[in-house]
Amino acid sequence: MKTKNLLTIICLAASLNSFSQEKWVNLFNGKNLKGWKVLNGDAEYFVQDGAIVGTSKLNTPNTFLSTEKHFDDFILELEFRVEEGLNSGIQFRSNSIKEYKNGRVHGYQYEIDPSPRGWSGGIYDEGRRGWIYPMDKNPEAKTAFKANDWNKVRIEAIGTNLRTWLNGTPVANVLDNQTSSGFIGLQVHNIQKPEQVGKTVQWKNIRICTENAQAFRTPDKHEIYQANCIDNTLSAEEAKDGWKLLWDGKTTEGWRGAKSSSFPKEGWLIEKGLLKVLSSNGGESSNGGDIVTIKKYKNFELTVDFMFTEGANSGIKYFVDTELNKGDGSSIGCEFQILDDDIHPDAKLGVKGNRTLGSLYDLIPAPENKKVRKNGEFNNARIVVTGSKVQHYLNNVLMVEYERNSQMWQALVNYSKYAKWPNFGNPEEGNILLQDHGNEVWFKNIKIKEL
Repeated sequence: MKTKNLLTIICLAASLNSFSQEKWVNLFNGKNLKGWKVLNGDAEYFVQDGAIVGTSKLNTPNTFLSTEKHFDDFILELEFRVEEGLNSGIQFRSNSIKEYKNGRVHGYQYEIDPSPRGWSGGIYDEGRRGWIYPMDKNPEAKTAFKANDWNKVRIEAIGTNLRTWLNGTPVANVLDNQTSSGFIGLQVHNIQKPEQVGKTVQWKNIRICTENAQAFRTPDKHEIYQANCIDNTLSAEEAKDGWKLLWDGKTTEGWRGAKSSSFPKEGWLIEKGLLKVLSSNGGESSNGGDIVTIKKYKNFELTVDFMFTEGANSGIKYFVDTELNKGDGSSIGCEFQILDDDIHPDAKLGVKGNRTLGSLYDLIPAPENKKVRKNGEFNNARIVVTGSKVQHYLNNVLMVEYERNSQMWQALVNYSKYAKWPNFGNPEEGNILLQDHGNEVWFKNIKIKEL
C-alpha cells in the first residue's frame, strides 16, 4: 500500500509540475517564412541570421507579414531591433477581411517607435480607432526602449484585458472588447522620404503560449494607468479612482433640456449605446434643443467620445448658466467646438480659426494640423478644469490651454460674441451641455471625475 501511495504522489506531482510551466510554441522557425504571409503592401521580408528582416520601400502602404493562424487568448514574447527613422509595430488579434475596407489590416498594434517621442509598447488600433493607449498615459515607460539594440517584448491578450511590456517594464494596460481573435503581424510602415528607403526592422525568438494562458498571466500590481475602452462602462480601477458615468448608455437619467426641467421629447435618440442629436435644419438649439447635466460641476476631468456626420456642427459646453439665455439659441458657457472643419462654413468665421474643431469656441483656436477621425470613426474630447486653469484635448493631444478669471481672459471675452454676457466663463461651477445645432452627432463614453 505504501509503495502504491508513493507512486500515486509521484505521478500527481509530475502532473502538477507539467502544468506549472508555460507551453511555448515557436511562430518562426529561424530559417524561412513558413506559416506567414504578406498583406496590404509591397515592403520586402526575408530571413537573415535567425531573424525576420523587414525593409522599407517607397510608394507602398503599410505592409504586414502575418501568421496564417489566428489566436484568441495568448501570451506572446519576441525581440525586435529597429533602425532610427523607421516606425513599425507588432499586430495582434488583427484581421484582414474583404468586407472591411477591402482587406485593410485592422486590429491592435504594439507600437515600435525609435523616435524621441518614445511611444514604443503603446497600443494603437490599426485601421480603426487609432491610439487607445498613447504613452502620455504612462510617461515613465518611454525610457524602456533601447536604441540600436535588441528589445524584449511581452504581450498578454487574455479576455478583454490587453497588456504590454518592453524590456521588463510594464507599458500599456487596456480593457477592450472590439476583437477577440486574430493573427500576429509584423509591420513595415509606409515611408514618405527617399532617405528612408532600405531601413530595416528585425524580429526574432517569436514564441506564443495559448494553452491555459490565464494561469500564466502576470499578476496585475496596478503599477500603471488602465485605459477602459469598453463602451459606457466603468472599470473597477476607474470607479476606485473616482470616475463616474455621466451618461449610462441607456437612459436620460441625470440630464434635462437646457431650457426645460425634463429631457426633450424629440430631437434626441438613444440607440445601441449611442446618444444622438438628430438632424434638423442646422439651426442652433431649434429642434430638440441642448441638453445639460442636472448636477453642476466645479473642478473636473471630463471625457466624451463623439462622431460627427459630414458637415456637422455641435459642441460640448461647461460652466453653463442656463439662466443667462432664455431666448433663441444655445445656452451660454465655454465650448469645446465640434465641427467638420473641411465643410462647415463656421470654420472660416471667427478669428484665426477659433471656431474649428477642438477650439475654445470664438475665443482660442486649436492647432491647424490636428489629427481628426472621420468617415464613421469616433474622436475623443477631454476637458480638464483645475481652478482657473482649463485644457482641451482632442484624441489625447492638447489643443487649448488657458486661465479664466484673468486680465488676458477678460480681454479675449471682450473681443468675442460673449462680451455681452456678465461674468462669462468665470463662475465657480456650472452645468455641462451637449449642443443641438441641427446636425447629426453621436456621443458615447461620457465620463467625469471631480477633482
